[in-house]
Amino acid sequence: MINAAPDATLGHISHPAHAQRRILRVLVASQILSGAGLAAGVTVGALLAQDMLGTTSLAGLPSALFTGGSALAAISVGRISQARGRRPGLATGYLTGAIGSAGVITAAVLDNPVLLFIALFIYGAGTATNLQARYAGADLAPPGRRARAVSTVLVATTLGGVAGPNLAAPAGTLAEHLGIPHLTGLFVISGAAYALAATVLALWLRPDPLLLARAIAQAKEADAAADPATTDKAETGEARGGVVLGALVMILTQLVMVAIMTMTPVHMHDHGHSTAASGLVIGIHIGAMYLPSPFTGWLVDRYGHMKIAAASGITLLAAGVLAATAPADSVALLALALALLGLGWNFGLVSGTAIITDTVPLATRAKTQGLVDVSIALAGATGGITSGIMVAATSYPALAFTAGTLSLALLPAVAATAYRR
Repeated sequence: MINAAPDATLGHISHPAHAQRRILRVLVASQILSGAGLAAGVTVGALLAQDMLGTTSLAGLPSALFTGGSALAAISVGRISQARGRRPGLATGYLTGAIGSAGVITAAVLDNPVLLFIALFIYGAGTATNLQARYAGADLAPPGRRARAVSTVLVATTLGGVAGPNLAAPAGTLAEHLGIPHLTGLFVISGAAYALAATVLALWLRPDPLLLARAIAQAKEADAAADPATTDKAETGEARGGVVLGALVMILTQLVMVAIMTMTPVHMHDHGHSTAASGLVIGIHIGAMYLPSPFTGWLVDRYGHMKIAAASGITLLAAGVLAATAPADSVALLALALALLGLGWNFGLVSGTAIITDTVPLATRAKTQGLVDVSIALAGATGGITSGIMVAATSYPALAFTAGTLSLALLPAVAATAYRR
């Protein structure tokens, strides 16, 4: 684990806005790098498993493994961040993801499926850390701008996330020059990207946003204690309901998104599309997951969490229906369906994150956020592993339509919470 170095925290208390600007710049730089690391597992993980095992029914297993691995990593990153700050937590998570990438390459060289699955599980730490970084952007943000701060961190992932899948062909050529299997090329890029992201955070995420936010809160404690009208939101039933709703929104959007996304490259491969075409579709999907973030953040801050959470369910439904009805030979329609899938996920993640951040107090914030992200990762693992089984038993259109319909469960949950308020 990367140890926390002392911060000149007290020197920044009087200038939190200046510290926030610096923190966002560093987070943006690390997210651009880590975004490229996300691409490998999504684009070629399922294809690697399919080649090694010779069956489509377990093609969703890699997605399940690295999202399952991200669940364990979310706990670890959350606890390290709670105890030592965001910097050591995030840097350790990205370094672990780099180690997992190296393990995948080794497994492919040895043609060892067991090692592949273990390495993919470890690789999932990068995915968990990429998501946990959004919370660091909101630690020092004022309440009316938290969704936009989260969005700034998320949108930075777009550059690497879109470029990564579209490097599939040249990365494969690089892999062949290195004497390793073609499909491992993206994992070479992933390992380097995660290692660089860890280095950027370890060196430059100063002051630590969570530690500084705590110091500011402690400085205001006396004033808060003197005001009898002050109530800890975390102790209210409304706050607890907010945590449940925020978690539900993110869990359901993750489940639906991963299920459809995981099997799309396999579906395209089975209908004669090239790896480059699959990479293009996944690149558009990842771009739609992150690129709209500034606009989504503004919508959440302007119109509230509930409306954007509801919009997430409707958008995911549209994505599922389009993916189910699109002709298998139409790259354009599949790309549009995956773009809508990414947009619906973005609406859910930004609105759900804002609900959690507004609800949880600093004293337990990182730990609670880590536990919520565990649930999100487990939902992704469930979506990944069941998607391959369902496609093998039925078809890709059946999977897409079922997943899209499932997203409508968000609407009664949002309506019930809004009614209680």
